[in-house]
Amino acid sequence: MRLSTHVVVLCVGLVASLQALAADLPQRWVSAGGALSEWVSALGGQSKLVGVDTTSQHPEALKTLPSIGYQRSLSAEGILSLRPDILIGTEEMGPPPVIAQVKSAKVRVELFSAQPDLPTLEENVTHLGQLLGAQSQATQLLESYRQQLAVQKSRVAKLQTEHKAPGVLVLIGHAGGKPLIAGKDTAADWLLQQAGGHNLATHTGYKPFSVESLAGLDPQVLVFADRALSGAAAKAALFKENPILQSSRAAKAGRVLELDPTLLVGGLGPRLPAALQRLSDGFYPTKGHP
Repeated sequence: MRLSTHVVVLCVGLVASLQALAADLPQRWVSAGGALSEWVSALGGQSKLVGVDTTSQHPEALKTLPSIGYQRSLSAEGILSLRPDILIGTEEMGPPPVIAQVKSAKVRVELFSAQPDLPTLEENVTHLGQLLGAQSQATQLLESYRQQLAVQKSRVAKLQTEHKAPGVLVLIGHAGGKPLIAGKDTAADWLLQQAGGHNLATHTGYKPFSVESLAGLDPQVLVFADRALSGAAAKAALFKENPILQSSRAAKAGRVLELDPTLLVGGLGPRLPAALQRLSDGFYPTKGHP
């Protein structure tokens, strides 16, 4: 009987400790960054989100939450009106005076890196898991992610024994106008490499598209992401606003692929492995193109 009493006391103490730990975790979350919002949801924290930025479009239910605007041009009033315990975002989040104002209102602000590489992703997801009290889920998700990337790497290696990596340009625009070319050290560049493409852009970051840049590169594949349009409308707008693209090898061969722009915001997100497979299918079609 004495042993049973001791066990009960220990169990009660453990439950109390866990409850106290959970109570210390932030309960009302605001997220400024599409990938971060997706990871919070994947870790079981979607119900804690009380507001998101305009890049947080997945899962679909996030679109029903109050919007705090675009991640780079937030307003302190919009964030604070949601009475958050925590605001999460990447170094892209701003402007700085707004973040300082949010901090001065005693809201916890957690910054994550948007650097597009696997070690950074592992740090981000592990930290999110700690903040949510979901460390085991974070470990499982990361292991699954690594496995998916390993399968993708093996697939690309096999494809490249039979085909040369295609030269690719990634164009990111708004309603077709003034697209930017994605260069090195961007999420788009990481995607291209993992999908087995060769990024023809040699600059770092993003730079405006120009006729000269296209003439000098002549990509075999064009990948475009439009922040305002999607599908056929986005493709039509791209070529209407930038008719020079019609002369590229990619356009003549019909090798123009669309990419969801939210995949490129806030670092590497949980939907990227599936996107890599789709890009690889476009880079290495089974028939019709070498």
